[in-house]
Amino acid sequence: MAAEPPLIPDFVVPVPSPADGAGPRFSICTLVTRRGEYAEMVESFVGHGFVPADCEYLYIDNSESNRFDAFQGYNLFLSGARGDYIILCHQDILLLEDGRAELEQRLNELTAHDPEWALCGNSGGVSFTRLAIRISDPYGDNQSTGTFPARATALDENFIVVRRQANLSLSHDLSGFHFYGADLCIVADFLGRGAYVIDFHLRHKSGGRTDASFYGLRKDVARKYQRAYRSRWIVTTVGGTYFYVSSSRIRSWLLSSRAVGIPRYVANFYRGIRLRFR
Repeated sequence: MAAEPPLIPDFVVPVPSPADGAGPRFSICTLVTRRGEYAEMVESFVGHGFVPADCEYLYIDNSESNRFDAFQGYNLFLSGARGDYIILCHQDILLLEDGRAELEQRLNELTAHDPEWALCGNSGGVSFTRLAIRISDPYGDNQSTGTFPARATALDENFIVVRRQANLSLSHDLSGFHFYGADLCIVADFLGRGAYVIDFHLRHKSGGRTDASFYGLRKDVARKYQRAYRSRWIVTTVGGTYFYVSSSRIRSWLLSSRAVGIPRYVANFYRGIRLRFR
């Protein structure tokens, strides 16, 4: 007679399977400093099909003081929002001819183009010399530059749609109100997912601002990712397995290969020296 399986305590519960349609379709998330302008934005969204029946509106009140910066605040949104798609947007945007139906269509097209996409927006950097832009702002009305969807290295923060199933998070060692669109794109790339600019037209009242905090945070982001992309030894606890990662494929292969690379005792010696003088 087969033994009965051990009983699992009643307080232990299985993780629920993701269920489409179980929560809101969209979560519209905003840091608010001007309540009146935010109310206009919400009215614009509701009027274009993002109705409260299946959309949630979340905000962080920074009207009295900056209680949360963008990295802190948007991480709260990304972890707490229940929508299939999480819209991180500025309070000073207004929808024009494009609304929910158009956004749904663009997202479906993007999924057909890249099933593993993680986030998208209406403006972003594509390469060293090229931008993709679909926006009306103080620099011009009805701007359309590039071919959509365009794979992006960074997205403008006025309007970003994050796919909740991508499980993205902003860096916890950065702070401020700039470059979080770039940070999200880099994190998505680390996770094997893509970021894109899509053909979704809206109005952004501001043209952006570059001040001392902008350039200071640019240095912080550059330093962070210089460290993140650094060459390094990876050593595991299973059989003392080790390998070397580097932007150079040849160097990585040479230093990871048991036949061609450095002997294991040299690697262990190198590790010991680093641990001793760290």
